[in-house]
Amino acid sequence: MKIIIVGATGTIGKHITAALQKDHEVITAGSKSGDLQVDISSPESIERFYGQTGKFDAMVSATGSAHFGPLNTMTDADFRKGIDSKLMGQINLVLIGQHYINPKGSFTLTSGILSEDPIILGANLSAVNGAINGFVKSAAIELENGVRINAISPGVFEESPGYFPYFPGHIPVKMDRVTQAYMKSVLGAITGQVIEVY
Repeated sequence: MKIIIVGATGTIGKHITAALQKDHEVITAGSKSGDLQVDISSPESIERFYGQTGKFDAMVSATGSAHFGPLNTMTDADFRKGIDSKLMGQINLVLIGQHYINPKGSFTLTSGILSEDPIILGANLSAVNGAINGFVKSAAIELENGVRINAISPGVFEESPGYFPYFPGHIPVKMDRVTQAYMKSVLGAITGQVIEVY
């Protein structure tokens, strides 16, 4: 399979890449690194990106930033950081990518635990993650040619101890479990699912 991984050098992206490179052709992408570069906040950049990749069998998105901060000082501009990057960035990878993906291909997006289990300072991420999950469920019934789509919704990663103080009572998830969720989406048969890894 020809698999695109956007965010391939990130915390989870590097694990997904290592797992899939063994048996598949993997194209790594990021904003500043990888085989190809793409700015997911720019539809024009995404269009150019897919023009470079050509047809593909699976696209995994393990990328997207959002605003992390208190609600009482949050502004429209702050909130749009998550909308423009993590939400619309990933949605546009699908909206544009659907015209390049091979029949029976798959899209795998990344949301997160905050859609269901919010924390202080996480309102933007909670909203964005919930919207990604909703998009995946709806897109699954409209994508054509047997193309599948799922979202992976992990808890705080064990490799991100800097975030632990913001997640009181949360048990960090092991990276091998998170990686296997992506494998299930890419190599399995499910669609329209939010695969939770807590």
